[in-house]
Amino acid sequence: MRQTLVLFRFVVALSFFWGLSAYAENIDPSSDGRDAQAWLKKIQSAAQKLNYSGTFVYQQGNQMRTSRITHILNGKNEVEKLEILDGKPREYIRNDEEIVCYVPETRTLLVEKRITHDIFPAILAANPSDLTEFYNVRKGEAGRVAGHDCQSVVLEPKDNLRYGYKLWADKSSGLLLRAQTLNEKRETVEQIAFTQISIGNVDHARVKPSIQNTSGWHVENAVMSQASLAGWSVKGLPPGFRKIHEVKRMVSNQSSSSGAASTVPSQREVSQMVFSDGLAAISVFIEPGSQSRTEGSIQQGALNIVGKRQGDFWLTIVGEVPSTAIKQVANSIEFKSK
Repeated sequence: MRQTLVLFRFVVALSFFWGLSAYAENIDPSSDGRDAQAWLKKIQSAAQKLNYSGTFVYQQGNQMRTSRITHILNGKNEVEKLEILDGKPREYIRNDEEIVCYVPETRTLLVEKRITHDIFPAILAANPSDLTEFYNVRKGEAGRVAGHDCQSVVLEPKDNLRYGYKLWADKSSGLLLRAQTLNEKRETVEQIAFTQISIGNVDHARVKPSIQNTSGWHVENAVMSQASLAGWSVKGLPPGFRKIHEVKRMVSNQSSSSGAASTVPSQREVSQMVFSDGLAAISVFIEPGSQSRTEGSIQQGALNIVGKRQGDFWLTIVGEVPSTAIKQVANSIEFKSK
């Protein structure tokens, strides 16, 4: 990263190189940290309070997905439309905490409540000053993203149980335009960035569903309720991760048969514990262990997943943390029946 920054300065401003280097040596670290935290606050506020519409690309490992998001603040209410542009069409309409997913090929509406608030560009859920206990937060270089002048902010983890991040915010509005997730080698393992963005004057009609007539569509409500999972404990969470949700929902079992007459699908109850340090999240899904499954772990970009059987239960642990951390969490889960 340092070599890249030096090279960048060399190319664009050779005559000022030594002057810039000398200036950098005299920067007050505490002042730079305060400036970086101020930028994080701008990023956090902009995602919630601005009107914007744009197309972004999400890169996870060797997979890429293009989406379009439109966000409107209507009085005190947030309305958001997320369109998946690659693969099978999906459209999500969010009114404050309620989300409706349109699935055209099955003529289905999936209705659920929002659990986390980390959908790009609203990825921050903590007070920026709290993050400094677990990340070194500093300003990075300036640059351009999707035609907008940006300021970057770098968050370097203080342990090996979380990733680092580099965030690029629009200088004028503070809206997050690019987010990179970095491993311990400072390699990008996941990236999400706008390729086109309009900020400010957005037509409110753009948050309306593309499909106006859903008469005859099947409506599936993800009935979700608060859960009390007092018997379950997770001893090996990375420092700073706190429980933010305990919920349970009914999930339909997928039928593997074909050509048979449709029947009412069976359902099973799945409980979920969500932990976060304000930037990354870890979820533990708990369900009956009657189904035949194979234990193991996989990685998809920055996401690590572990599936394991524990007594009469099947656990799926999903986290935006390194594999070391997710395995530590998985091995520390305990259950004590009353």
